Amino acid sequence: MLRFRSIIILLAFAAALHSCDKSQTAPDPDPEPPSPTPVKLSYGDSIFYNSPQSTDYIITPTASRAGTYIGFPDGIDIDAVTGAINITKSEAGLKYKVSFIPSGKTDTAVTFITVAGINYLDGFYNLSTSDSLINPIYNAHPGKDIPGINSGSLFDIGAGCNSNGCTVNVVNGQINLAETVRNGVFGNKPANDERKEFELVYSLNDNSNKANIRLKVKLYYYETVNDITPEAYAIIAERQGTMFLNGVNTPVATQAKVGKPRPPCIFIVGR
Repeated sequence: MLRFRSIIILLAFAAALHSCDKSQTAPDPDPEPPSPTPVKLSYGDSIFYNSPQSTDYIITPTASRAGTYIGFPDGIDIDAVTGAINITKSEAGLKYKVSFIPSGKTDTAVTFITVAGINYLDGFYNLSTSDSLINPIYNAHPGKDIPGINSGSLFDIGAGCNSNGCTVNVVNGQINLAETVRNGVFGNKPANDERKEFELVYSLNDNSNKANIRLKVKLYYYETVNDITPEAYAIIAERQGTMFLNGVNTPVATQAKVGKPRPPCIFIVGR
């Protein structure tokens, strides 16, 4: 009988110990929250081409979410609510940073898209140091070959540049700045800070299927480096990082910057 009572007491003691072992039964008073799934933004591709069709070509995010969409730099036609981008109405030849902020959150998803086409690099071109020719840049990628040269691509369709004195090579899109000045674009005796704007219409034998694309180009003239105005330097400074987003030898642009890369501004220095 005594042995039976001892067994009961030992069992009761073991049960009490088990009930006091909080590590086995009690929930964690401060559990770590599960890691949130990062928001992703995609348009299904990174390069988009204009179409020769008259209707607008519009792309949308692969996933529809509530929030705010922001495009940078200026020139991208984007719906801030849906994220839909009108490729036809966006400036071609530029790489854009598209950001998405989900409703009720602060984290931001980012992606980059390029609207295929050409552009010219903003800058100062000194005719006395052989800076007399300026080549187009394809798909915001310096050094990338332009497709269709001598096989379907055409530049200055309608002669909007050449007929007005701005010499453009119709085969490769190269602008001859020295000849343009000699043509009298800025007058027989060019004045400092004289400026002219031209519209270049071109078509490329690439996935755009030779769609006509328009690009305005702005030329400035200064006799010497000392004649360059503060405004010209300011234009160059505010455009830093707007042409090659996340790209070559250029800092990634931020949305705090002005971000107006069009029209390309070409500053010609005579000597």
